[in-house]
Amino acid sequence: MTHLWIRAEQRPNEERVGLTPDGAKALIEKGIRVTVEESSVRAIGIEGYKAAGCEFAAENSWPEAPKDAIIFGLKELPEDGTPLPHRHIMFGHAFKGQHSGVALLKRFKAGGGTLYDLEYLVDEAGRRVAAFGYWAGYAGAAVTLKSWAAQQRGEVCGAVGVYGGKEALLADLGAELDALEAARPSAIVIGALGRVGTGAADLLTAMGCAVTKWDMAETASGGPFPEILAHDLFLNCIFARPGTPVFVPQDALGAARQLTAIGDVACDPDSDYNPVPVYNRATTWEAPALRVADNPVLDVMAIDNLPSMLPVESSEDYAAQLLETLMTLDDLGGGVWTRAEADFITHSKDL
Repeated sequence: MTHLWIRAEQRPNEERVGLTPDGAKALIEKGIRVTVEESSVRAIGIEGYKAAGCEFAAENSWPEAPKDAIIFGLKELPEDGTPLPHRHIMFGHAFKGQHSGVALLKRFKAGGGTLYDLEYLVDEAGRRVAAFGYWAGYAGAAVTLKSWAAQQRGEVCGAVGVYGGKEALLADLGAELDALEAARPSAIVIGALGRVGTGAADLLTAMGCAVTKWDMAETASGGPFPEILAHDLFLNCIFARPGTPVFVPQDALGAARQLTAIGDVACDPDSDYNPVPVYNRATTWEAPALRVADNPVLDVMAIDNLPSMLPVESSEDYAAQLLETLMTLDDLGGGVWTRAEADFITHSKDL
């Protein structure tokens, strides 16, 4: 029997989960065994999983799970260097030239395990079967606006946290902007036709910002893109890959510009293909904005788990998208899972 083990997230400020109680019930009815770890932070409570008929395990006990169990989580595992013998479904961030990904792949190789990277679960046309994109864009635009608002007060953006829902976020951000004497900023979103860009544009529009929406057609020339520097805010919603243009080059820091806040929602600062190479590390919930220039200021927001600011909405949305693929777990030799395993083999074979 296929055994899916839902691990508790161990990263700070991570309350999301990739399987809801309704999804767990559907898997169990299909004959898949589901174990859910207890969690002190998960946004969706344990009661629904109990009603669905799941088995339970202690928080963070996945290293002792049966070797045939498939471990499912979202964000990083503890970086303790231990070999990984299980099959894992997670965001590995290891296939796009990320320098930190090599260590993770070496752990899988040492343990004999397999990584089914959630970013590389794709259909026959190469489209991802599930993505957190919309809520990443939505939350990323909110924090970028917060960074801009802090600039108007002569400050750098302070800590951000979890919201109970979308309406609470809108109310908080609206009150912060209303307290300023400044008019709403202008913004340009690149990747506006995708889920990430749509979320970013929706938030900005809800806050009364004028939004310029660009996608592949507008960036096909490869740059430079002076239009970006003529906006107050820039939201990068295109994931780094070979051939991605540079949108804000290093020399933009000293150029004449209106731009004072960048929201790099894609957040691949250690990728060889980073299209926003004016910064070199992700930011955090405690310090959301990294100041990379003064006179005029330029702050970069690059939090890499943005959807967890709205953990219930983002979990429910993502889990609904992913469920159809999870229902095929008893056929790991076909389709989506075969393609994901092939990506893992390709990127780890020479380590």
